[in-house]
Amino acid sequence: MNNQIVELKNYRVGKGEPLTVIAGPCVIESEKLVLETASALKRAAERLPVQLIFKSSYRKANRTALSGFTGLDFPEALRILRRVSTELELPILTDVHNELETPIVGEVADVLQIPAFLCRQTDLLLAAGRTGKVVNIKKGQFLAPEDMDKAAEKVASTGNSCSDPATR
Repeated sequence: MNNQIVELKNYRVGKGEPLTVIAGPCVIESEKLVLETASALKRAAERLPVQLIFKSSYRKANRTALSGFTGLDFPEALRILRRVSTELELPILTDVHNELETPIVGEVADVLQIPAFLCRQTDLLLAAGRTGKVVNIKKGQFLAPEDMDKAAEKVASTGNSCSDPATR
């Protein structure tokens, strides 16, 4: 197993580096809530020997009911994530749901997360890989653990070395 270190904003993530915690609200509900939460998480992380990646999704596309809250307007949600990134100097992780939005989200986020229910979607994985950003692929319950290499190989096929299974 290779001990790859990933550079992420002002952090180094990997073996021998401080623990990295991913935390934040599931979905952006309001600018006020996101900024307050990100600020509180940053203060807590600064008191501990951890690095914080702020996570909040600009949209949650997998709600059970049609009436379930899925998020704010796309440009508004990205504007809020950009504020957290620039004003609090935190790396940002957010879900991506389709290949058309992925390059736009990649201009804001440091880590693109593929939701579990989309972990085999080739077009989405390729679009995420082409951004050159770190790609975090959540494993769907319907997938055997050994099949996750295939998802990572799709991302790595774009030249994205952060997701190359040969470097893990």
